Amino acid sequence: QVQLVESGGGLVQPGGSLRLSCAASGSIFSINDMGWYRQAPGKERELVAGTTAAGRTNYADSVKGRFTISRNNAKNTVSLQMNSLEPEDTAVYYCNAEVVLREGGRYRYLEVWGQGTLVTVSS
Repeated sequence: QVQLVESGGGLVQPGGSLRLSCAASGSIFSINDMGWYRQAPGKERELVAGTTAAGRTNYADSVKGRFTISRNNAKNTVSLQMNSLEPEDTAVYYCNAEVVLREGGRYRYLEVWGQGTLVTVSS
């Protein structure tokens, strides 16, 4: 069974910083794309930042210049450094990964989600 476990959410004042971390565990052969999504109350889930196994990154326009995604392929982890936080960044943040499993000589691709971690930006 493959799991993604997130940590690092919490309450922060506007202009502050938080760092989210996500660790994948289980019988993983490799991981392709990893990313962070968020869902604010009454809104759809949206991509915040993503990274490929090769290290290419992409960001939502609303977070460019403020958020930085990074990953450690050896440890199967991905992090999101969030700076200059705004009240509009308040949401539940979810880690996402496309995990490659090797089963009996064949490869299986599995999309996995974390349980979510709440980030609240408020004074």
